[in-house]
Amino acid sequence: MDSSPKPKSLSTNLYFLFLLLSTNLLTLFLSSTLYSSCSLRFLTSTAATNGSDIGISVSDLSMSEPSQPLPQSDEFLRFVSGQSLPFGFNTNFGSDTMYSPVGRACTLFSDELRRYMTYKVNGSCPDDELLAQKLLLKGCEPLPRRRCRPAAPHRYTEPYPLPTSLWTTPPDSSVVWTAYACKNYNCLINRKSKQKGFDDCKDCFDLEGRERSRWTSKRIENGSLDFAIDEVLATRRPGTIRIGLDIGGGVATFAVRMKERNITIVTTSMNLNGPFNNFIASRGVVPLYLSISQRLPFFDNTLDIVHSMHVLSNWIPTTTLQFLMFDIYRVLRPGGLFWLDHFFCTGEQLEEVYAPLIESVGFNKLKWVVGRKLDRGPELREMYVSALLEKPLNNSW
Repeated sequence: MDSSPKPKSLSTNLYFLFLLLSTNLLTLFLSSTLYSSCSLRFLTSTAATNGSDIGISVSDLSMSEPSQPLPQSDEFLRFVSGQSLPFGFNTNFGSDTMYSPVGRACTLFSDELRRYMTYKVNGSCPDDELLAQKLLLKGCEPLPRRRCRPAAPHRYTEPYPLPTSLWTTPPDSSVVWTAYACKNYNCLINRKSKQKGFDDCKDCFDLEGRERSRWTSKRIENGSLDFAIDEVLATRRPGTIRIGLDIGGGVATFAVRMKERNITIVTTSMNLNGPFNNFIASRGVVPLYLSISQRLPFFDNTLDIVHSMHVLSNWIPTTTLQFLMFDIYRVLRPGGLFWLDHFFCTGEQLEEVYAPLIESVGFNKLKWVVGRKLDRGPELREMYVSALLEKPLNNSW
């Protein structure tokens, strides 16, 4: 005969309950520990090194690219660490901590970033302009190196005084030439005839060449792609175009022409095999070392005019170009002008992509001229667009 099972004692039931809870807690602890050590390892090492947390901005970067190795440079980790405000919580910040901005793309190129951030703090910066510019062009903006001193040019010479500096080639001693194929301005001026292959703005260092006549024609033929500065300024009341921006402005001849008319223009430029920023500054106008992927560092509704020649074209990813177009709209004041100068693409792209993209931003068209681009051959069917666009006085949506 089967005997009925004896009921388990209360102590036995409690033992099994405790064992079940302990197993679950151990599983949870191990999974969370393994997860955090894989995805956030550099945060814990930073806390040990600096005695403070990195903060959510860097945590978010690590989570977004778990397969990418993250940089371990102490100097980089110090840069992105939160710094406590000396007087505690600040109502303007809404916080008691200040964080240094760093581009997400910096963490995607850990080898280059580690080399760039390896330097002696409070010493001389490495001579690595090419490395820095590559990082910047890849989206690592702003560059995170902060605590070293760049080398000055050998036997530096003071710039020429205004207005002589506007149209005079600067001394060679105003530049550190290490990063460039040319080692003096004479080489840069003559490369248009001697050097094969492409270089950005190959002939623009020659201030006695085409630069001398840009945007100055008094008689513009109807339908010409070349607008004159005075023609553009005449669309506004005298004196109301005062400040602006030139995107990818080469050696800043546009800014110089505007300065001659008492208008202040800041020029963005990279140093693509030439010391463009040094040259711009030596002429007596303001350079801004900024790539086209960076948000424009101006407040909303502030600039009277934005100009760009050749740079904004079909080599830029379409989404990036749309971001930039909307950013131009943002920084222009109501009634401000966007002068799109010799934008180029194929005819099909113009109809299907770029004309609709530009129109979608919300500008009013004051002038729109389309012409053929033939310098690389008619078989490519490339087109130029020059346009004068206006930000509406009232919201356009």
